[in-house]
Amino acid sequence: MVSTAGKLLSREAALAWRRDTPGVLVFTNGVFDLLHPGHVQYLEAARALGDYLLVAVNSDRSARGLEKGPGRPIADQQARARVVAALAAVDRVVLFDEPTPRELIAALHPDVLVKGGDYAYSAMVGAEQVEAAGGRVVIVPLLAGYSTTSLVEHCRAAT
Repeated sequence: MVSTAGKLLSREAALAWRRDTPGVLVFTNGVFDLLHPGHVQYLEAARALGDYLLVAVNSDRSARGLEKGPGRPIADQQARARVVAALAAVDRVVLFDEPTPRELIAALHPDVLVKGGDYAYSAMVGAEQVEAAGGRVVIVPLLAGYSTTSLVEHCRAAT
């Protein structure tokens, strides 16, 4: 059996990996609390836009700051990062503790910045930085009927 735990990188290791890995780097970020088919489709679409996909996962503290609701995130940061790393479409995962990934985006210089269809370009942190450096910004349509919030609400209603 192959372990995908090696895909989990510290910030420093992610920066070194970026420097040492030629090709088109696609970057996205999120909480990825309870993985569902919408996440999978989104990450596969992001990966198709370049040679490598690096996913920045919000730390627990950063995720709580997003006010997604009581008891969120449900899974802790290490569990969420590990599950995302196990996906075939994902090449590397790094945690970030800031309210937004702006600093990480500035340090990594991704070629493509991707967010889901629930984001407007004007709300995409780092979009201007990526485009100013010659990169591109892509919004991937959401898979209808899937959201972590609705999944959590459904589970709470069932108890």
